[in-house]
Amino acid sequence: MKVKYFAWVRERIGKAEETIEPPAEVRTVGELIDWLARRDDAYAYAFEKPKVIRAAIDQAHVQQDAAIYGAREIAFFPPMTGG
Repeated sequence: MKVKYFAWVRERIGKAEETIEPPAEVRTVGELIDWLARRDDAYAYAFEKPKVIRAAIDQAHVQQDAAIYGAREIAFFPPMTGG
C-alpha cells in the first residue's frame, strides 16, 4: 500500500510517501502507526503522540480503529486548523 505523510509528519520522517507492506498482524490504522513508529527514530519522532495524528484511507477520513485491509492509500497528517 502507498502511505503518504503531510505537514510536520512528513518533515519528521523525511519523505512525502512510500510503498510499504506491513505484517499481517497490523490490521488497523492505530496498529499501523505503532508499527511505523518502531521502524526507526524518525518514525518514532513523527508518531510520538499517536492520538493527535489524523488518517485517511483512500482519501476518506477515518478513526484509528479503522481496518486497513484492502486500502490502496493511507495518509497521515497532524490536526488541522483554520477556517
